[in-house]
Amino acid sequence: MSVLLAAALAIASPEPAIACSGEHRQGGVLVCRTAPGATVMIDDVETRANDEGWVILGHDRDAPEETRLRVRIDGEWVFDARYDVAPAEYDIQRIEGLPPAMVTPPPEVLERIRAEGVRKGQAHASRWDGDGFMTGFIQPTQGRISSRFGGQRIYNGEPRTPHYGVDIAAPTGTEVLAPAGGIVRLADTDMYFEGGLIFIDHGQGFNSAYLHLSEVLVEEGDVVEQGQLIARVGSTGRSTGPHLCWRIRWHGRNVDPFATLDVQPSALR
Repeated sequence: MSVLLAAALAIASPEPAIACSGEHRQGGVLVCRTAPGATVMIDDVETRANDEGWVILGHDRDAPEETRLRVRIDGEWVFDARYDVAPAEYDIQRIEGLPPAMVTPPPEVLERIRAEGVRKGQAHASRWDGDGFMTGFIQPTQGRISSRFGGQRIYNGEPRTPHYGVDIAAPTGTEVLAPAGGIVRLADTDMYFEGGLIFIDHGQGFNSAYLHLSEVLVEEGDVVEQGQLIARVGSTGRSTGPHLCWRIRWHGRNVDPFATLDVQPSALR
């Protein structure tokens, strides 16, 4: 397991004001410990540590080559450091000859897509005050990795949005477990693109999503624990075969789900 323990000298104290487990890389995740209630800023995103000083941070798929991390305690900036962000290489796949309906949704479903987009946006905006992320994360299901985070497809010469998830191919009905504790913010069996879909906020807006599910076994508002059965793998929505698409977003940043497996909160206790 590749883990970077990042800690730098504080501005106004001989002790580090923040220590982190994780990696500064495109799509990377960090779990950090600082003073309880401290304000933490990574670039232009501001968040706040919980009552025990824990905070979770994420780097976007297209994060720039340098990041700035700052900590404010009792109104005073006590930590300010810059880190290099390691670049990632993403798969590019070109697919030609697809029927137009597979590339662009038909006009009659556009209103449905817009309405579902509003619901997903509301779920992404969740800022649960729980701390499910503090346990670390496990992989939600087992199977062949059929598509990695960040890849991009070009359909009939037209670039599409990058793939912000990890696809895990597995038979229909395979168990999907909560990778960490959290609160369910969206649970639906029939979304246009995603089919069966679940969103979980693991705390501080660190939101995971599970797509193409054959069964959804939780409801919105449920608080789940790490390892709890939440769904089963399927091929619903716009899917060509049974698999789980696992995605994570934090404050508008698209994060590599597999990066969560590298953070070790226990190293900071």
